[in-house]
Amino acid sequence: MNFILDIHCHTVNSGHAFSTISENAAYAQSIGLTHIGIADHGPGMPGGAHLYSFTNLWILPEYINGVRVLKGVEANIMDENGKLDLPKSILGKMEFVVASMHRGVFPPQNKEVHTQAMIRAMENPNMHILGHPGDPWFDIDVKEVVSAAARTGTIIEINSQSLNPCSHRFQGNEIFMEILAWCKELGVPVLASSDAHYFTYVGDVDRAKELILQAGLTNEQVINTSADNLAAVITRKRGLFA
Repeated sequence: MNFILDIHCHTVNSGHAFSTISENAAYAQSIGLTHIGIADHGPGMPGGAHLYSFTNLWILPEYINGVRVLKGVEANIMDENGKLDLPKSILGKMEFVVASMHRGVFPPQNKEVHTQAMIRAMENPNMHILGHPGDPWFDIDVKEVVSAAARTGTIIEINSQSLNPCSHRFQGNEIFMEILAWCKELGVPVLASSDAHYFTYVGDVDRAKELILQAGLTNEQVINTSADNLAAVITRKRGLFA
């Protein structure tokens, strides 16, 4: 299974990442990736990128250092109603939108609240990828979340950084194998992501890839294998809500 893209990558614009877009793209090219993404944190994150940063992404070329750079955001899920921290007018122009829960934005509460927040966020037609579910700080009803992803045409992220024993989100592989089992059962597409905050982590998705292979998902379900697959899933989701 050949991975050619890694779109959940941060830049200095996130406030707590340490590499530029050009550094990310140059490194991606050196390791054989054809596509990366800009997924800087939305303004709801303390120190996150300003609203104007997202309205000005379009000054950037499509290709940087020979790599296609997709313009997106890691939006913050702000409350149990799934509110995101960017308006529809901006989200609707993004090439992709990851939406995630972070402790600095949404204080952890309980399984019911976390599950509802993720489901409501996925019901937003301008949100395409559920970021790092399986975070131990935000316990969820996995079946309910993945079922909602199936219903809303949302991609589930398998965040490789969350599988790093050094990460504050690490809790082992069990929750991710449960997520992947339901994704396989319900035909939900998945995306392995590095969640890179420094350029040498771009494309570092081996931990996620290993679990995806163990779970037996098909190439068609794994978005990293084809930029066309990513575009098709996003288009299909928009169509569901048209």
